[in-house]
Amino acid sequence: MSRAELPSRRTLLAAAVVTAVAGSVAPASAATATGTATGGTTGTTGRAAARPVDNRAWTSYSDWRTGSADGTRAVAGARPGLVIAKPAGTTDYTDPHTGTTAAWEYATWTSPVHRLTVPATEAIASWNAHTPDGTWLQVELKGTYSDGTDTPWYVMGRWAAGDQDIRRTSVDDQGDGKSSVWTDTLAVDDPASGLRVVSYRLRLTLYRRPGTRLTPTVWRLGAMGSDVPDRFTVPASEPRLAKELIVPRYSQEIHKGQYPEYDNGGEAWCSPTSSQMIIEYWGGRLTAEQLAWVDPSYADPQVCHAARFTYDYQYAGCGNWPFNAAYAATFKGLQGVVTRLGSLTDLETLIAAGIPAITSQSFREEELTGAGYGTSGHLMTVIGFTADGDVIANDPASDDNEAVRRVYERREWENIWLRTKRYNASGKVVSGTGGVCYLYFPARPTPRQRKALAAVGVR
Repeated sequence: MSRAELPSRRTLLAAAVVTAVAGSVAPASAATATGTATGGTTGTTGRAAARPVDNRAWTSYSDWRTGSADGTRAVAGARPGLVIAKPAGTTDYTDPHTGTTAAWEYATWTSPVHRLTVPATEAIASWNAHTPDGTWLQVELKGTYSDGTDTPWYVMGRWAAGDQDIRRTSVDDQGDGKSSVWTDTLAVDDPASGLRVVSYRLRLTLYRRPGTRLTPTVWRLGAMGSDVPDRFTVPASEPRLAKELIVPRYSQEIHKGQYPEYDNGGEAWCSPTSSQMIIEYWGGRLTAEQLAWVDPSYADPQVCHAARFTYDYQYAGCGNWPFNAAYAATFKGLQGVVTRLGSLTDLETLIAAGIPAITSQSFREEELTGAGYGTSGHLMTVIGFTADGDVIANDPASDDNEAVRRVYERREWENIWLRTKRYNASGKVVSGTGGVCYLYFPARPTPRQRKALAAVGVR
């Protein structure tokens, strides 16, 4: 994030429907057993409206035994997953960011077809995995449109926890004339046409060095489909909670000029800085050995580490949403997902259960009192609510760590986060994120945490 109102490299995509949602927002009901959201919001008419988000994930041993496997197998245990059993073959991969060509053994798993409860204008995949040195993975998505035709197999990410084997990367220039992939988001090109993605499959390809017994282990794979109404403003929610979580505070600004090869240094590190705050809230810590590469004169070296290991070499930034969630899940006992929430009521539900959130928003300086900057795309963490219902955020776009804790006016903050359209500083209509957030939470949530996650459509 830049303090200036500058164009973002990410195309923040406007959502599909041209009508705005009216009325106040009530708590969402729990998700179904398949992990898709069936809860809704209640408008001024009192009728329940469907939640405009469907979040499905494969996480259990029985999940991994469904679908179609070619060289993979499910493994049971405290954290079930998918591994290479016997490679399906060997292939060459030329890394576009290093020019290096190497041979890799591979195996694949393709999910069953998931029919979206919400025919979608956008879809974002996310995954949690362990990729030891000598391994990596690729996630693809193939959708079916409402006209009965299919998308191609779109690459949603090529990923490894480290950067010694491949450079983790999104893939540009993917489209079929009906939809396109923008970094980490599949989007219907013309939502006003009524075309939607009604179902999808995910394909996971696991790679390892030939002749070894190495394997990635994938614990979680899923996608979030959404059809959020086009809107410049959103209905106001009523405050229901006064609570603050104690979350570490880190400033991205103290890292200006450090490691410019990772998105020009700390000035743009809002996403990894926010991720590191929440990871450490859950007890995640890096070892001295892991941090040994960082200049010892730099404060908070873990923020530099987060920037390096969330960096997308194609996007040329640290703000790839699924890459941040996957980074969080490299810490023992953590899961990470990308989703959309529908209101501050959803955030209150999570905070009440002890789960902070990382939210994405864009705004002009005058739209968020006390921020002191405008942005075309910025991540911050929501850690609580005041007695008046205002938002307590750890905002990494602060001069130092002590200044990170901010209190933002509820109505202003709610609108800049949930809207899908806005006017930029030049008066041009541009898009907003429509409630995008990252959620990091324990691999084995407590019953209260599980209930709160289900209430916002995540299992």
